[in-house]
Amino acid sequence: MTIGFMEVLLVKAKGLHEQDIFARMDPYVLLQYKGQERKSSVVHEGGSNPVWNEKIVFRVEYPGSGDQYKLYLKIMDKDVFSADDFVGQATIYVKDLLAAGAENGSSELHPRKYSVVGADQSYCGEIEVGITFTRKEEEYGDEDIGGWKQSDH
Repeated sequence: MTIGFMEVLLVKAKGLHEQDIFARMDPYVLLQYKGQERKSSVVHEGGSNPVWNEKIVFRVEYPGSGDQYKLYLKIMDKDVFSADDFVGQATIYVKDLLAAGAENGSSELHPRKYSVVGADQSYCGEIEVGITFTRKEEEYGDEDIGGWKQSDH
C-alpha cells in the first residue's frame, strides 16, 4: 500500500447560480474524500464567479479500503442568519492519478474545469481545480504536514 498526500488546488468557479436574492453569494467549498472533510475560505460577496487560489491537502492511501476514489466538491453559500445554501457539486475521479503517483512518486492533473450540478442534477456552472498526488517517502514524518513542525520546547 502507498501512502501519500493529495493536494487540491482550488482555483475558481464560474457561472454559479446565485442563491441570494438581495445580496451576492459568499461561496465556499466543502471538499470530501473518503471520510475526510476540508473547508475552503469563504469568498465574501464572491458572487457567481468566486476566486479562491487555495491549496487543500488530504492524506491518502492507495489502494485503500473500498473502491470509491471520488473527490467531492460541494459549493455552498455562507449565510449569516440561516443555514448555508447548497449551490452545486462536482465530482472528480482520482483513481488514475493515485495509481500513477504510487508508481512514479508523483502525478498531477493540471487545473481544468469540471461541471457543477445542482440538487436536481442540472448544470449550474463550473469549477476549476488542479490536483497533485505525492507519494510519502520514509524520511518525512507526519509532523511535516501543513508546514507545522513539532517543537522540542
